[in-house]
Amino acid sequence: MQLVPPDFDRMFGALADATRRDIVRRAIDSEEGVAELASHYPMSFAAVQKHIALLERAGLVTKRRIGRRKVVRTNLAGLIAARRLLDRYEELWRGRVDRMTQLITDTKETDR
Repeated sequence: MQLVPPDFDRMFGALADATRRDIVRRAIDSEEGVAELASHYPMSFAAVQKHIALLERAGLVTKRRIGRRKVVRTNLAGLIAARRLLDRYEELWRGRVDRMTQLITDTKETDR
């Protein structure tokens, strides 16, 4: 059973980096220009642009032009899809833990 479509690998790979997670967090609060975002990080503007491009390819942010500015906004649909997948994993593992607990309980009762 395959739980993870290939695009989720890209999404969670993008979220594996602290800078990219912070960009997503900042872009949830409001649209921010690429230059404004870059000012928050101790790296070059080009490096921040690469982080944003990776997040965009992963479906976690969108970028659009407003006049001369390029602004970044979190793609909530992408985050919701990631959350749903994590919920499925949680359900899967809770079921396994419940079955193991029941097995242990049954074994203890049989040993008496």
